[in-house]
Amino acid sequence: IATRTPEGTDRILLMAHWDTRQVADHDPVVQRQGEPIQGADDGASGVAVLLELARQESLNPSGKALDFIFFDLEDGGQSEDEDSWCLGSQYWAQHPHQSDYKAKWGILLDMVGSQGARFYWEGLSREYARPLLSALWQTAAQLGWGDYFVQANGGQMTDDHGPVIRYRGIPCVDIINFDPNRATGFGAHWHTSADNMNVIHIETLRAVGETVATTIREDI
Repeated sequence: IATRTPEGTDRILLMAHWDTRQVADHDPVVQRQGEPIQGADDGASGVAVLLELARQESLNPSGKALDFIFFDLEDGGQSEDEDSWCLGSQYWAQHPHQSDYKAKWGILLDMVGSQGARFYWEGLSREYARPLLSALWQTAAQLGWGDYFVQANGGQMTDDHGPVIRYRGIPCVDIINFDPNRATGFGAHWHTSADNMNVIHIETLRAVGETVATTIREDI
């Protein structure tokens, strides 16, 4: 958890998970399905974007109160048990670092680094944070990143924003690479040994980073 706290401003919560999946259960090579994944996209990409945002904030402060939270144990769950996912955010949302913690809104980044990524409107984001969702996608379009930020409904994710919405009452948007037109919705490298640096695309990281950084400086 890292915090910038100018006085008299609303807080903005920026989130990602830094753990990676312990098994490559979707790997096409059966012998590799018990191995852990590197998670260059699923975990590390969101962390990388937030670390760069924090660096840029130190060089050119927005004047906003920002909290950066990197969750553990997001990706260790089992498909038949929804509560086995997002253990770090479940814990923090019920035991925050400040007992009365509140934020105006939050943004979660998950799988935001691969070539060909597509970010649709996620279900909980539409339900609980529609003004922020609209602002992010409109900003992306204005910056020229509309091919990445698709203005259409996607799926509802079991992800770290869920416990934050449920237990803290903070409106959150999940920016996640999920295309409902794909077989699994996720990229072909999802939960496989192929989730390594070879799938990472600098333009995708830039699209997400610029969109979030610009939106942070707006009054929503």
